[in-house]
Parts: sequence; C-alpha cells; structure tokens
Amino acid sequence: MKRYDVAALGELLIDFTESGFSAQGNPMLEVNPGGAPCNVLAMLRKLGRNCAFLGKVGNDSFGKLLRETVNSCGIETKGLLYDDEIPTTLAFVHTLAGGEREFSFYRKPGADIRLSKEDLDMEILKNCRIFHFGSLSLTDEPCRTATACALSTAKAAGAWISFDPNLREPLWKELRDAKAEIAWGLARTDILKISDNELLFMTGKEDFDEGVRVLRTQYPNLRLIFVTAGEGGSFAYYEGLRVFAPIIVMENTIEKTGAGDTFCGCALNGVLEHGLENWNEAELLKLLQFANAAAAIITTRKGAIRSMPEREQVETILNAH
Repeated sequence: MKRYDVAALGELLIDFTESGFSAQGNPMLEVNPGGAPCNVLAMLRKLGRNCAFLGKVGNDSFGKLLRETVNSCGIETKGLLYDDEIPTTLAFVHTLAGGEREFSFYRKPGADIRLSKEDLDMEILKNCRIFHFGSLSLTDEPCRTATACALSTAKAAGAWISFDPNLREPLWKELRDAKAEIAWGLARTDILKISDNELLFMTGKEDFDEGVRVLRTQYPNLRLIFVTAGEGGSFAYYEGLRVFAPIIVMENTIEKTGAGDTFCGCALNGVLEHGLENWNEAELLKLLQFANAAAAIITTRKGAIRSMPEREQVETILNAH
C-alpha cells in the first residue's frame, strides 16, 4: 500500500491575473496561487485523493501564502521548502479574446528552480502510486537533476510516471533545449497529457492521429495518451483505441488558466480508479467527459488551486449537458 496516490514536483508560483481597473483607471491584478503540478494535485484532492507536493518557494510573503494555500487544500507539504536567497517565481497572465492567455514570468532565477536532489523527500517518492511532473522543472539546474532523481526514485518504487509538457516558451533559453528535455520526459512516461500545440511542437504534425503515431513510434513506453485541443475537445489514445469527447461550452467563461491541469487531475483520478490495463471505449469516453466538464467549470473562475470544482459540481454540469 502506498501512502500517497499522487506526488507531484515542480513550480509553485503566483499568477497575477487581470481583475478590472481602479478608480484611477489603473489595471488591477489579483494574486492567485498557481503552478501546474500543484493545480493537478488540487483537483485530485477534490476527488478525495491523498497527494504530496515537492518544490521550493521563496522565504517571502508570496512563498508563505503558497504554503498556506497548499496546506489548506489538504496537500502534504513536507516536501515544500523555502529558499532564503531567491524569491518566489511570479507569472503575469494577460487574458486574450476567448479566454486564451499570454504569460510573462519573473524567474531569472526563481526559487522553484533552486530545488536540488538533496532537497528531495525520498519517503514521499517511494510511497506514491503516480509521480507527476512537467517541463518547467527541466529548464535549469539544479531542478533538472532533482527532477531526474525524483522520477527514477519513484519509478524504482513501482510508481506510474505522468507527464504534462506544459510548454512555456519564454522560460527556455533555446526552444531546441525545450524539445530535448520534453523528449527526455516522454521517454520515461506511462501517462501523457499533451496539448495540441505541444503535440505539433514535438512531432511537426497538425493531425492529432499522425502526431500520436509519431510519439508512439518514438516512445513505445507511452501507455495512455490524452490530447487536449481547447475548443476542439479532448482525445484519449490507448492501444488500438482512439476516443473523442467534445468540450462543454460555458456562457460565463472568464479565462482558461488551469483548465488543462484540471483535466489532467481528473484523468489521473481515472487511472487511479481503473489502472492501466484493459480500458475500453466507453470507459475512456466517460473519463474524458468528466475531465472536460471539470475543465469547463474552471474557465468560469479566477485562478486555479483555490478554484477547483467539487465532484458534485462536475456531475451537475455533466447531467445538464
């Protein structure tokens, strides 16, 4: 028996999201705790899963807010450390038409990339059913080495490996480095959640089926692949199956920060319930529909970690559609 259903490693940061204008006409920004790996865990906690986070934040007011927020979600934080020298990473989210976003980062460096392999809580890594990570912990040292150590430790203890590339181009010195590090992650992954633009980036294929075919040829270790395509819905690829589910459109959509992470958390919950063997089309469709509904809800709310929906809310949306 493993103590944790999912352990995730990576960035924990503040998303400054647009929140109207002041009386003087100045743009106002809302402080929203975020960071893709912990967003995933926040959704999993709403579904009753035991989760732990490994990472580093600055020993500053933002870092303390992040620890308090993660603790309040019921996520284990003994693997979350403070850095006394480097501040917490900040992201500024500019909302575009349709809820899409542009990101600007204050991370040269940020505390999250200062996580070293010596900082890792090995007890967490040896006692999780799934280890989840993204590519933002692969941009710089020492966090790149820490990620590799964490992954190998969890895998050696029998964990499934989950990866979301979560490509953020401004954080890479060279895009060829991003491609190389994402390829490293793909070669070690059992469960992949990848967006349409990331699939194109890694394979050069606009057709999802062709892109997935390329990935499977290059990385035969990939057992279950989820492709999210925004307005184009979501897809699951498992052995000979290809399953599609359309999105649920919400009239009160604000912006899409955290939608992919919400989907990913729901997908990992489905794997925890079912395992990685003997999926059929109906089961995969049910998983996609639930994940799409949860992601639709998050687009109507500011932020991510504090905004994840309850299971009952997701089921209400499903029943309505």
